[in-house]
Amino acid sequence: MPDSEQKTFYSIANDSDDLKWTAFFNQSWPAYQKWFLSQGDAKRPSYTKCIKAIQDHMPELLPTYERLVELAGGGDMASRLLSLYCPPAYLSGCTQAVWTGEEPVLVRNYDYSAARLDGVILKTRWNDRSVIAMTDGLWGVLDGINDDGLAVSLAFGGRIDVGAGFGIPIILRYVLEFCSNTEEAIEVLKRVPTHMSYNITVVDRKQRFATVYVTPDRLPVVRQVPIATNHQSKIEWPRHAWATATLERQSAAQAILADTDETVDGLVAGFLRSPIYNVSHDRGFGTLYTAVYRPETCSVAYLWPAHQWTFDMHYFPDLSVTVNYESRVVQPVDYAAPQF
Repeated sequence: MPDSEQKTFYSIANDSDDLKWTAFFNQSWPAYQKWFLSQGDAKRPSYTKCIKAIQDHMPELLPTYERLVELAGGGDMASRLLSLYCPPAYLSGCTQAVWTGEEPVLVRNYDYSAARLDGVILKTRWNDRSVIAMTDGLWGVLDGINDDGLAVSLAFGGRIDVGAGFGIPIILRYVLEFCSNTEEAIEVLKRVPTHMSYNITVVDRKQRFATVYVTPDRLPVVRQVPIATNHQSKIEWPRHAWATATLERQSAAQAILADTDETVDGLVAGFLRSPIYNVSHDRGFGTLYTAVYRPETCSVAYLWPAHQWTFDMHYFPDLSVTVNYESRVVQPVDYAAPQF
């Protein structure tokens, strides 16, 4: 079966055992090195520029970065890649929405190529704060939650412009490692430069939420809107907007939130149906998972058409499952292969 039609997901509890992350890195490194050099080595910044960027913009994250570089072998290429500073451009299509009923809930669909997803849900305690997150870039965050009940999620912003800045997953890692509420997260998102445009939805356990539009060439825009898809204030890349149905997905999510009889379970069910749920895996934009973050309990459920994982800060077993997107069924696999 083509890689675009199936994916194995792993949950890895890495609170104190760095050997697990090292095994994850070694397993993933060949593909990441190929991606990092896809435009040639000269297109990527030097180690000196990478570490200076972290020092200037996210200094609190520097010790964690240096430890992971050491675990990765300390090589120049790995050091530059793990900084996620000015990485190659990449696109995705996602939908995310905040429910603010009896409790705040962040629901998101991640639409991308299965072959390009880490597929690793990592639980860490690197900076005296526990974090559960779907990873990207080996330690970056696509979506996640910390033990203060702060949840974040990213969606591509629908603009092709690329600039000098960080890949958004490392910025979200920084947010979850060092922020405790929505206000603090917004301040980070407003000041740390990103290399592409993204819509970041943030919610905390006090139901404070926001969507922040970040771009490489404009000032960030903070909006009190509970929904984000793949455009910002207006459509700026019509072809991408049409291909990913960004307006249709936004309208569908808005309709659910506007229904006064709807429940959070209804919102989740809506994310598992078209047009929000996308089956275009052959085009690299199928829904790979749905995540449901609950800040009050610091918990998350990852959903697939025939399977579900639920974790919190106290219950996080090492698991694995292979999702078949063509048939929409999942097949549990032996976690011992590969041994993370």
